[in-house]
Amino acid sequence: MAASTQTRGAGASGALRRYWRANIRIMAVLLALWALAGLGAGILFADTLNAYSISGTGFPLGFWFAHQGAIIVFVLLILAYCLYMNRLDKRHRSELENTVQEG
Repeated sequence: MAASTQTRGAGASGALRRYWRANIRIMAVLLALWALAGLGAGILFADTLNAYSISGTGFPLGFWFAHQGAIIVFVLLILAYCLYMNRLDKRHRSELENTVQEG
């Protein structure tokens, strides 16, 4: 009985470690994309992007990214984070259920 409890605990511990590693990887990728959109498109690449303008508005693309685009990208990244985390939570829950059933 004690051996199966230890095995189950080790399996759950490994599953939890994999869950947090995946969570941190998702956050790192999304934060990098946010930095690229906010800092990169709005500031670093603004001069290059200003060569283009949004049709019908006359606003340069770098200006638009600095004021509107970064906010839109941020909202889309929040949506992506929610979707990825829901998928990760389902996978983690099923992995824990399998660990409990095996033990």
